[in-house]
Amino acid sequence: MPIAKDVQLGRDVRIFHPDLVNLYGCSIGDETRLGTFVEIQAGASIGARCKISSHSFICEAVTIEDEVFVGHGVMFTNDKYPRATTADGQPQGPADWTVEPTRVGRRASIGSNATILCGISIGAGAIVGAGAVVTKDVPAGAVVAGVPARILPASKAAPLIAAARRTA
Repeated sequence: MPIAKDVQLGRDVRIFHPDLVNLYGCSIGDETRLGTFVEIQAGASIGARCKISSHSFICEAVTIEDEVFVGHGVMFTNDKYPRATTADGQPQGPADWTVEPTRVGRRASIGSNATILCGISIGAGAIVGAGAVVTKDVPAGAVVAGVPARILPASKAAPLIAAARRTA
């Protein structure tokens, strides 16, 4: 799996196993760390001082701002109604996709195995619990968990917030 020549790498980016990632047409900010088996597609943007853990997939039209944590196996989508073929059975091409942007705000944390559907924003400092399926916007500072992800009341969010502070 390559790091394509068109990838824009910031200063002091750390890619722990450069032969085991797939990066093309994307930008990676200063001091960001990328784990093994990460794929970041063309048109995706990763901010400075982020941590993208192993086995995560960041597709076209995803913007991740500075200091974001992305856990292991996090999956982003970019088309709400994907198909392999057109109505007449022909393979879809670039013009057949409806790509919708997704934004992850500064200092947000996304737990392992979360799935982030396209067309949404995760606010600054928000926490997405492990295994959550995020189907709508997450307000800044909110803690969400579940399938579909829902905002947790403060009493249930406190342990997640404490854990996120220990790993920051």
